[in-house]
Amino acid sequence: MPPKVDATSTEARYVFLKSVGGEVGAAASLAPKVGPLGLSPKKIGDDIKAATEAWKGIKVMVKLTIINRQATVEVVPSASALVIKELAEPPRDRKKTKNIKHNGNLSWDQIRNIAKIMRPRSGAKTFEGTLREIVGTCVSVGCTVEKKTPKEIIQMIEGGELNVSEP
Repeated sequence: MPPKVDATSTEARYVFLKSVGGEVGAAASLAPKVGPLGLSPKKIGDDIKAATEAWKGIKVMVKLTIINRQATVEVVPSASALVIKELAEPPRDRKKTKNIKHNGNLSWDQIRNIAKIMRPRSGAKTFEGTLREIVGTCVSVGCTVEKKTPKEIIQMIEGGELNVSEP
């Protein structure tokens, strides 16, 4: 059984959840996480829906900061969520369409903007490494960069053909 939580303490507590943007998560799945903190799962679900409206149909990580039984919702997007959002695909109905292929094309400027956002959370030592992480994410998402495969772009980065300086 989890330890008892003092719901009236003034120190901040953080809860991380994976949620689909623009949708209310099931209250049954939220209840074990926020119930012991003295929060209503239904209200938290509505807050998450409002905060993730810009990420409609994309799975994103949500950070709940709880102070004095008041929760603030913050979206913490992953690299793949940022890449899918940059592709600007129309929202899809998750119940009807499965195993979607993201076969769009991104520009080098879009990749640099994503890398700038991801830089603080990146595991790379340099900005070039962060760029390579994002291009590698494009491999797994299935999109192209500058109408070339991401593997060709990584070779161009290694060869010094692309601008990898931090903006």
